[in-house]
Amino acid sequence: MLTGPSGVGKGTLVRALRERHPELFLSVSATTRSPRPGEVEGEHYYFMTLEQFEALIQQKELLEYAQYVGNYYGTPRAAVLEKMDQGVDVLLEIEVEGARQVAHTFPEALRIFLLPPSEEELKNRLVGRGTDTAEAIERRLTRAKQEIRYAPEFTYRVVNGELEQALQAIEAILFPLMR
Repeated sequence: MLTGPSGVGKGTLVRALRERHPELFLSVSATTRSPRPGEVEGEHYYFMTLEQFEALIQQKELLEYAQYVGNYYGTPRAAVLEKMDQGVDVLLEIEVEGARQVAHTFPEALRIFLLPPSEEELKNRLVGRGTDTAEAIERRLTRAKQEIRYAPEFTYRVVNGELEQALQAIEAILFPLMR
């Protein structure tokens, strides 16, 4: 699983990783937040109402879930378990609280925590997205500071300062015999 604070570059790294390694199954998360421009239902997220998401919680259909800056995010259980049963490597791109939940359920999972090169760079990335209000960015930055405290709980920590270097570090973790 790959986790880290909002704006650290999880999505960018996962896209690059999947371009190089299409055999990886990327679990698509569910969320109650609105789609960002260019996001596609079922490819980037399963976008749902609060009522739909809460029904998944009640039916225990989520491997993990968490509330993050006012919206729910979670990993549908069935697809992940099905792929694991088939011997397929599953990649989870999830937020920190959810990653901590999965680590308890699957202690053998590879756990990678992405770190920003600096707090200033993290803020620049969040602002550069152009998708959040100034207030939302401040909430994300406050949350990021809290989440970074959990980095030592994860097996691996990778600083995402330069994309290619971070990608190679992740590949070395996931595919140690590649080198």
